[in-house]
Amino acid sequence: MSPKHVIFKKVSRDKSVAVYMSKRDFVDHCDYVDPVDGVIVLDLVQLKGKKVYVMLSCTFRYGRQDMDVMGVAFKRDLFMVTRQVYPELQDKEKLTHTKIQQKLLRKLGDQAFPFFFEFPDNLPCSVALQPGPSDVGKKCAVEFEVKAFCAENQDEKMDKQSSVRLSIRKIQFSPETSKLVPVAETTFEFLMSEKPLHVKLSMPKETFYHGEPVGVNVEITNSSSRNIKDISLSVEQVTNIVLYSNDKYVKSVAKEETRDSVPSGTSLKKEYTLYPLLAHNKDRRGLALDGRLKHEDTNLASSSIVKQEVLKEVQGMLVFYKIVVRMIASGEVSVELPFRLMNPEPGKLLLLDPEDMVFEEFKRVYLKGVVYGDDDESPTEA
Repeated sequence: MSPKHVIFKKVSRDKSVAVYMSKRDFVDHCDYVDPVDGVIVLDLVQLKGKKVYVMLSCTFRYGRQDMDVMGVAFKRDLFMVTRQVYPELQDKEKLTHTKIQQKLLRKLGDQAFPFFFEFPDNLPCSVALQPGPSDVGKKCAVEFEVKAFCAENQDEKMDKQSSVRLSIRKIQFSPETSKLVPVAETTFEFLMSEKPLHVKLSMPKETFYHGEPVGVNVEITNSSSRNIKDISLSVEQVTNIVLYSNDKYVKSVAKEETRDSVPSGTSLKKEYTLYPLLAHNKDRRGLALDGRLKHEDTNLASSSIVKQEVLKEVQGMLVFYKIVVRMIASGEVSVELPFRLMNPEPGKLLLLDPEDMVFEEFKRVYLKGVVYGDDDESPTEA
């Protein structure tokens, strides 16, 4: 059986507007970003002479959505652009930018109209902090959304019955494999000890993929008079909130505690393996994710790659990972080694014939035990 090209669709409650898109995730390749393109199908009778607009927005939220402190809302639109789709301001041919749009227009008929957006270079990728069980209504996230709505003009208040909201993600895949081998070396000197403790950490590569075991080589040369014991290792996710505040969340997403020891005058050389997985951290408050915890296709947030000449403050949230090795030598000493945790670049998707298209609801698949609310943004527990 030949493969099918999935086309995602979402229809307004009054059936006047339907949006069709070939994907929900858009990749930032560092030198360019996948454009947001799709087709909108209209019921001209239901429109009753109104215009139809499509909007692409990037929003940073911090705190509860309804929170307003001294007139300052904890929400900031980092990017917003609106385009009129109907009545057409240009010929369809001039507004059609991709082959998938051409195929959709042929399949969906005369009441189908294309839309197309390009991301600016300075926008962050999608990321959300996982709220705790008691944090009802709280949210800290960078979110992207496509909205389609009909109105007399684009500034008119949006009617929920005749509008469509689609949450999309802007994501990054791992760049080409780097030959850089991360290494960290530190020497500790102790009072009343003539010789030092030397610790060296190394990893086989700089970038690991989500779901992949993370290996680290630990070399300890203990020339000091102290006995080293209780060696532990952890993968720590560091999330910096760089918009509105300088909050920092440090969460251990994988940990191994050992009884390994290095007596005075001896050495240790050993490889350890850690497994930083979302499956082991689902109840952790403040954990950064690439999407929402209730979606099956999310994972721990990928490492942020900040482009040159882009202000960090515009990024909203920055995510980094590091290996931390701790040990007891009368007091605790530790060594850190940063690395990247990302998704691999997927294979290219072949463009199929219109007959090979299959249409699916735009909503993401929720985990077992979660059912949909009235809209895409408000799932409820079963």
